[in-house]
Amino acid sequence: MRLHTIILLALIVCLDSGCSGMLPVAKTTDETRWDNFEQVKASFDLITPFTTTQKDLQQLGFDPYQASNIQILNYLAIIAKFMPNTNITMADLPPGLRGCIEAKDSCVAYEMKIQNIKSQRQGSLFLDLFRFKRQAHQTGWRFSAFIVLVDDLVVYKLWDGQPHIEGEVYRKNPLGPLQEPADIATDAAVIGTF
Repeated sequence: MRLHTIILLALIVCLDSGCSGMLPVAKTTDETRWDNFEQVKASFDLITPFTTTQKDLQQLGFDPYQASNIQILNYLAIIAKFMPNTNITMADLPPGLRGCIEAKDSCVAYEMKIQNIKSQRQGSLFLDLFRFKRQAHQTGWRFSAFIVLVDDLVVYKLWDGQPHIEGEVYRKNPLGPLQEPADIATDAAVIGTF
């Protein structure tokens, strides 16, 4: 009986004091050969349009058949991406993209999106558990690459990303556990997987 009392008291103290160490940690990491933003960006910088071949891309790690998270797009997807309306014409496109669209079936694009994001929940375990207040600290990085090839030769490349992600996500629900299920799902999407 004494052990149950001690455990109950420890639980009450833990819930009352916040006990943020018991809050879950969510991590989103894509399988990739690169450990950080600088590594993937350095590999991407080695790609030279009208010089780099498909075989070179394989050696650099941009091979959709060997690496994860690389999507293969055809020329129609490229048109949809770069010419979403009639205000953008072929003359507006860079030469490599124009050559791709003109080559039609000889053109392919690789679109890669990788990320490494960690979300550490913080605050009171009690408030978090009953959804009154949820907060999390997020850190990590994201990188996206778009590489266009015509007849196995790179003709265009484009990248974007976030080398350093750090921020707070905060959500307060005055009704706590009485909050609507749809709002709870939105809450989970905002903060991450719980």
